Amino acid sequence: MTEPLIGISTYLEDPVRWGVWRMPAAVLPVGYHRLVQRAGGLAALLPPDAPAAADAVVARLDGLVISGGPDVDPARYGAEPRPETGPPAPERDAWELALIEAALDRGTPLLGICRGLQLLNVALGGTLVQHLPHVRGHSGPPGVFAHHTVKPVPGTMLAAALPEEVSVPTFHHQAADRLGTGLVPSAYADDGTVEAVELPGARGYTLAVQWHPEAGDDVRVMSALVGAAAAG
Repeated sequence: MTEPLIGISTYLEDPVRWGVWRMPAAVLPVGYHRLVQRAGGLAALLPPDAPAAADAVVARLDGLVISGGPDVDPARYGAEPRPETGPPAPERDAWELALIEAALDRGTPLLGICRGLQLLNVALGGTLVQHLPHVRGHSGPPGVFAHHTVKPVPGTMLAAALPEEVSVPTFHHQAADRLGTGLVPSAYADDGTVEAVELPGARGYTLAVQWHPEAGDDVRVMSALVGAAAAG
């Protein structure tokens, strides 16, 4: 059987330094493509492009991962930025929202990670908590993942992959607030923060987690995506 092709969104940084070079680059932590490979998929890194290109890109994929990153622009969900909210990345927001829309329209299996969960929620009309009141436990010091327990909701797609409570690597200060149309929560943290959402009845497998599976050793969430992509 041919391994399914899983696209992963990347992002622009300006500048990036390697060797003798210092210039703009499309980058992504290696944990993402390695997790796809460990789960049995072929990884394809998707550089930012014009939103109009998203449907053509997704048409060539068997599955899609929207990676973590900066805060979503609050204007996308009709809110004013709070002081704790990071600077907007409008071009990245537009590109990844277009990828999500294309995946939902085509029924392409989709996995959102951290920011990817927040973007999926916004794409479906939801809103975000811009700063968690007790961020300790959800985020470590700059550049360091924290760990906390998440509790899957029985009977969900997530619970089929992760049936038990599990400690996960995490780094976020925002979260889903009002859920977008059709989304249901499929995991919670001990403090009640929504840690996973999914879209029952969608044309394709649609799941997003607030933590960072690419920073850990548990491949089950990614394996579920790869399995759905292979079956499609």
